[in-house]
Amino acid sequence: MKKAYIRDDRSPVPLNENVSRVMSRNKARNTKPELNLRRSLYAHGVRGYRLNWKKAPGTPDISFPGKKIAIFINGCYWHRCPHCELPLPKTNKEFWEEKFDKNIKRDIKKEKELLDLGWIVIVFWECKIKTNMKDCTNKIKAILECH
Repeated sequence: MKKAYIRDDRSPVPLNENVSRVMSRNKARNTKPELNLRRSLYAHGVRGYRLNWKKAPGTPDISFPGKKIAIFINGCYWHRCPHCELPLPKTNKEFWEEKFDKNIKRDIKKEKELLDLGWIVIVFWECKIKTNMKDCTNKIKAILECH
């Protein structure tokens, strides 16, 4: 039996219900780029990190609390990747512009809060993880070795 789809009214009513259904299935945690980076870290012997550690401002995707290192893995679409320059949705433009602006401002705020507390903040974009996982893993390993 097919599960009924229920909208949560946080966004405007879409012209196509399928669009709303697809968008609502985007996850905040354990996304494909996160899982791939964690697999790579594990394969290279990097252990001892915390996932979505709530005691750090902004709840980093991966954190090393003892070393005060926070890693964020930003999806290109939701966080407006400067490398990809993805177009805005064609419908409800005002809503999406406001939503994306809030996302960007929240990202800047949480990074500043961590930096003010003496944390090292690393941000990886989804597209960079896909195209060069080795560089991302090596960057984390190098920072861990220095601290």
